[in-house]
Amino acid sequence: MTAQLPLPKSDAMRLPLVNQLILISALTLLVSRWSSAAALPSPADHGWPVYGGDFGTTKFSPLQQINRDNVRQLQPAWIFHTGDQSGRSTIECNPLVIDGVVYLTTVTLKAVALEAATGRKLWEFDPQSATGESTRGVNRGLSFWTDGTDRRILYPAARHLFCLDAATGKPAAGFGKSGFIDLREGFDQDIFFLSVGATSPGVIYRDLIIMGSIVGEGPSPAAPGHIRAFDVRTGQRRWIFHTIPHPGEFGYETWPPDAWKTIGGANAWGGLTLDVERGLVFCGTGSASYDHWGGNRIGANLFANCVLALDAATGKRRWHFQTVHHDLWDYDLPCPPTLVTVQRDGRRIDAVAQPSKMGHLFVLHRETGEPLFPVEEIPVPQSEVPGEKSWPTQPFPPRSLRYAQQRLTPDEATDLSPSANAFARERLAKMRTGDIFIPPGFEPSLVLPEFNGGSEWGGAAYDPATRTLYVNASNHPKWIKMVPAKPQTEMSLHELGQHLYRVICSHCHGLDNPRNPASPALATLKTVKQRLTAAQLRELIEKGRGQMPSFATFTELEKRAVLAFLFEDGKTEIIKTADLKLSFADAIPYVATGHHAMTDPEGYPLNRRPWGTLNAIDLDAGRIKWQVPLGTFPALEARGLPPTGTFNIGGPIVTAAGLVFIGAAMDERLHAYDKDTGKLLWEFQMAAGGYATPATFAINGRQFVLIAAGGGGKPGTKSGDSYYCFALPERAGK
Repeated sequence: MTAQLPLPKSDAMRLPLVNQLILISALTLLVSRWSSAAALPSPADHGWPVYGGDFGTTKFSPLQQINRDNVRQLQPAWIFHTGDQSGRSTIECNPLVIDGVVYLTTVTLKAVALEAATGRKLWEFDPQSATGESTRGVNRGLSFWTDGTDRRILYPAARHLFCLDAATGKPAAGFGKSGFIDLREGFDQDIFFLSVGATSPGVIYRDLIIMGSIVGEGPSPAAPGHIRAFDVRTGQRRWIFHTIPHPGEFGYETWPPDAWKTIGGANAWGGLTLDVERGLVFCGTGSASYDHWGGNRIGANLFANCVLALDAATGKRRWHFQTVHHDLWDYDLPCPPTLVTVQRDGRRIDAVAQPSKMGHLFVLHRETGEPLFPVEEIPVPQSEVPGEKSWPTQPFPPRSLRYAQQRLTPDEATDLSPSANAFARERLAKMRTGDIFIPPGFEPSLVLPEFNGGSEWGGAAYDPATRTLYVNASNHPKWIKMVPAKPQTEMSLHELGQHLYRVICSHCHGLDNPRNPASPALATLKTVKQRLTAAQLRELIEKGRGQMPSFATFTELEKRAVLAFLFEDGKTEIIKTADLKLSFADAIPYVATGHHAMTDPEGYPLNRRPWGTLNAIDLDAGRIKWQVPLGTFPALEARGLPPTGTFNIGGPIVTAAGLVFIGAAMDERLHAYDKDTGKLLWEFQMAAGGYATPATFAINGRQFVLIAAGGGGKPGTKSGDSYYCFALPERAGK
């Protein structure tokens, strides 16, 4: 894979960054021809110039100063505090490092530039200063573009895409409206009243930034997840690919007629990958909305749940591969595919490797999308919910490429203790259990892997020397149950608000369950009256903020009900069923009661360990080389238990020196593993969880490893505001 910036050749010789990227490519090629033990020199200065390390999202670095022998000596070289943490805030940013400068984002989505060697702040940009709107949510990275003179940083913050001068952090003149554009615009249909934003950075191709998006997941109306390219100078839309096809477009027949007018989702929210030489951009898309009932979208639903290859210059489809047909489980493809090479019968085949929430790895020919390992359509259980027509089969790669737990029955319950086992058996006996793809129904039904994976947005890392893919996975189960969207009996306004919260809000904010890791979110919401007036909260519901979408489509009754629930009010006002009109019930007659945790009385998962893993997959052989628990629970560690693995979110990186670095786990540690054996070589206890992907770089010959430690987020551990930058003591690295 060549990691050159896609710029005119006339600019190449005068761009320090381009020269740096050419060096990356040359070193990567050398490493691929030598064993990982080969003594290659580390460059004096080496960056992390693209989200995921390079355009192929390989997260590979040729740096070798930090190695198996000295990694135990790693220590913080500097720590940067953003100073804006709150509640269950998090930081998921994979920083850029370009020409000695780190570019990162904060809890409140400010962009910051730091001196890479010291962590000294160079500039800071607050998006609120440009839009006048308070901004919160999640950002996973930034993009860099240059034409040799102009140098720009572009990054998404909530519903805006910002373009900044890389030297000063000031909004770039001529880009959109005062340096930003509204991502709700340019959809070929009116979706301005719906929620659209982005959490992952776009990929740069020539003078384009190609973007995915986050949209609503229902049951309220949601925007479509079309993929778009914008001019990096002006912000004008240059092309659009309809992930929910319009009439006459390929895939239109996989939906009901005119579905594009009303159905949302099918969005590439996890980021994109670029093959510069072929001019192809790749992405994985999510499910269609609503996630758990698809009676209004009968069909296979292209291009939801697809690996897509598009012409980067035009947006035209080259090929697609669907990994879930007619998704009912929220089994998005949560991360961009990784550009890899597979050796077979003495020849090398360029491919893309796509992890998934299911724990399935799909390895596809880069130019055709054909699977390099057999994919079998296997019959799965069918839905009994009225109006639903689930797909009869689902695609499965070989068992050797399934890297997460996918089955749970009472006989496979936790063995943490006899009491936990008895509790788990009793719970599991009362619900539908078994293998993956049990459809949601009126009885509680197992979902394993749960709705957040398997894999998540952190994706995989790839070592070109051994053609090994490293991917982490969570093995936590949850359960789901469907109910009529419209309550069947009279209820109080407060009870209606509770119903709406469970149906619409709990997927992100969690349920009022002390054993659910997400429960602090609801606990925070229940104190909202101490922080916001009813008018302020109403405005938040109507307009959204940060990662929270707008619910402008709520009826007046729905708004009143949610406010009553959060303000502990409305318990005596009775709503009659005949008078009840919901904004979504006509289109979505059945909804889930939430995503329910399956934990024992101590809060640990009901299935057997490991509850989270790091996996090394041999891409030539198509099999798992090793699998080790990722992370542990300190309380169980204190009892003398070996690492159990935990829910994990954030990705790995791999280096030519034989190391895999990853945070991700709920033990709030940064870990270093031997890439050949999976042996844990080093770990560091941070002040909060590292729910982000690390970066590694070199300045003046000294190698650093940098990771955000923002905690909070979906794991629900305490929040933080730090970026930790590690290095060897200066003498140790010489």
